[in-house]
Amino acid sequence: MKESLGAARLIMVLGSLAPLFVILTIRGVEGIPDKWLLIFSLLMVVAPNLFLWWRIKTAKQLQEKRMLTTGKVEDHRDHLLVYLFTMLLPFFMASPQSPRELAAYILALAFIVFLFWHLNLHYMNLMFALFDYKIFTVHPTEGSAAQNSKYSWVLITKRSYVPEGKKLTVYRLSNTVYMEV
Repeated sequence: MKESLGAARLIMVLGSLAPLFVILTIRGVEGIPDKWLLIFSLLMVVAPNLFLWWRIKTAKQLQEKRMLTTGKVEDHRDHLLVYLFTMLLPFFMASPQSPRELAAYILALAFIVFLFWHLNLHYMNLMFALFDYKIFTVHPTEGSAAQNSKYSWVLITKRSYVPEGKKLTVYRLSNTVYMEV
């Protein structure tokens, strides 16, 4: 399924990188004044999360609701662990101290952005975890005529468990990401 809201997806991916910018600011970069690094990092942490909040608010205001029925549901807490270990730990160990190392750091970030974009992992945001939301992948029900019935979709919810066959009213954040509020 072709994902829409390209700019929203990109900004949501950047929001998932917020911890990296915090780590980068704490560690510092040789040759870049702390003041500029702090301003840049604050912008990269705050702006995407404000955009995410705005996207959720807009979906509610525009009544971008869908009634979707769950098929097989997979819990994806393991995605958060993969996120932490594959992304945060290597960058925690990195400390760019030269222009060349900084360029490598930026290239690695661009690679991660590409992977998150390409694999539709734009829902990976620690803000959801901070506000006690869980993330599930929901597979279509067989023979369902509901929207997205041919494709899996991501559900962001406060529920700890989502039973198969449950009818949910959700807000569309993108074509494959829905939030139950």
